Amino acid sequence: MKACKVIRGGEGFHGKQGLDYFAGVSAQSADAEGICMHMLVMPPGAEAKAHYHEAHETAIFMLEGKTSFRHGPNLEFLDHVEEGDFVYIPAGVPHQPFNPTDKVARALIARTDPNEQESVVLI
Repeated sequence: MKACKVIRGGEGFHGKQGLDYFAGVSAQSADAEGICMHMLVMPPGAEAKAHYHEAHETAIFMLEGKTSFRHGPNLEFLDHVEEGDFVYIPAGVPHQPFNPTDKVARALIARTDPNEQESVVLI
């Protein structure tokens, strides 16, 4: 029988994308089968490596600060994200988030991949 779990103070990890995350719900922490959720903390000037998540969708909620991200087949689009915004990134869409400000940004990130880093493809 499956059990509910509380994950306190998720451990930090450095993702393939080049950013630091605090692990939350995942296959590793909660035996999740179809989702993961982590907190991303982006210091001023931080920039991820361009990447996509193969066959997995991403949903983001910006908790604090402002960030931007390039996206599209050739990273030709640019969007700005502010505190309180939600972002949806379809599976397989290249993207590259960055923090152009002088303040820390924090976001909750959920993906349909319980093993979050396994679907990351750098481009």
